[in-house]
Amino acid sequence: MLSLHTSPLAPLGGRETGGMNVYVREVARELGALGILVDIFTRRASPDLPEVEEFTPGARVIQVVAGPPARVEKEEMAALTEAFAEGVEAFRAAEGVTYDLIHSHYWLSAAAGERLAAQWGIPHAAMFHTLGDVKLRARASEHERPDRLETERRLVHTLDRIVAATEHERRLLQQIYRVPAQRVAVIPLGVDLAKFAPGDRAAARARLGIPADERVLLAIGRIEPLKGLDILIRSLAEMSDREHVVLYVIGGDERATPEVDRLKAVAAQVGVTDAVRFLGPRPHEVLVDFYTAADVVAVPSFYESFGLVAVEAMASGVPVVASRVGGLASTVVDGRTGYLIPWRCPTPFAEKIETLLHNEELRLALGAGARQRMEQGYAWSAVARAVARLYEELVAERAGAGTQAAAAS
Repeated sequence: MLSLHTSPLAPLGGRETGGMNVYVREVARELGALGILVDIFTRRASPDLPEVEEFTPGARVIQVVAGPPARVEKEEMAALTEAFAEGVEAFRAAEGVTYDLIHSHYWLSAAAGERLAAQWGIPHAAMFHTLGDVKLRARASEHERPDRLETERRLVHTLDRIVAATEHERRLLQQIYRVPAQRVAVIPLGVDLAKFAPGDRAAARARLGIPADERVLLAIGRIEPLKGLDILIRSLAEMSDREHVVLYVIGGDERATPEVDRLKAVAAQVGVTDAVRFLGPRPHEVLVDFYTAADVVAVPSFYESFGLVAVEAMASGVPVVASRVGGLASTVVDGRTGYLIPWRCPTPFAEKIETLLHNEELRLALGAGARQRMEQGYAWSAVARAVARLYEELVAERAGAGTQAAAAS
């Protein structure tokens, strides 16, 4: 696996860490349990990290020198893809390893993987997680580098298979990029159903220091304009009854400071400063208590390829109020596991959040429905089995093509 711009072992909540990190780590862990040996290559961002770290039996993370061993902005990493590919090949040669398949994550990794797959003569699958053209369509004010757009437009037609999290993403690949449906494998993201599960809300609130009478609205993820948190903050001002309602926002690092300052200004403008708490990043393990303590989880994004936060919330038995965009439209079932909001404005968010905060019976019913849905195929073990079947299919296809070529010659 290639994860050039971010390590699956990096702490969550930063600008470049989120659902993709969880996906790579958990799928690799489960593949290892299935007997598939996985090496995950990432760019060395610190001189203090070990070159090789086996984080679970059968799966290890390998730090590759490409550029300085320090933080490099993601926007500047395109120039490092060639050095990264060379570093991966140098490690492979030194170890004497033969790989059967490359699974790249994000366009930067896929660009490096393209070179390695050709060099090694093996299949190349990729999961983009987000696509530049789709982000631009979702929010006109987004800016994407031309080299990203050009590279993605080429890669979608050269990869052996694209892994998409939802049927919606497969349709977008067909509509925008003209990718044939059979070249896209739809495999959802997963969730740890044992870790994220309904729990004791009073106990979770006591551990977190949250008053028992607070009505808790929770938002988790990177803090950037595309996440639509300004809509959520404005929705607080639209509520007819805001007593004891508090929005907890988890995520962001020092690079998110300008956006946090903008969101605080929005809160002050609409008069809800007292109801918004920016908590910064929190370890993934701690999120369990926050989900359990929450009454409602909100995902007001302009675009989400899948929406791991929504899945973790639903597994925790908490209803979700989310934008009807991208993968959220596939994972959240309107009226059964929460609500989908088709309009990107505060009023409908406020209405649905208030409905749940004022109707405990409905909130619990939707939470139970959410958990039930997550138990139907969203376990990481099921995701990994689907990924493993894809790997077997691709290796068999390549072997068959080789046999035909040998026979023809």
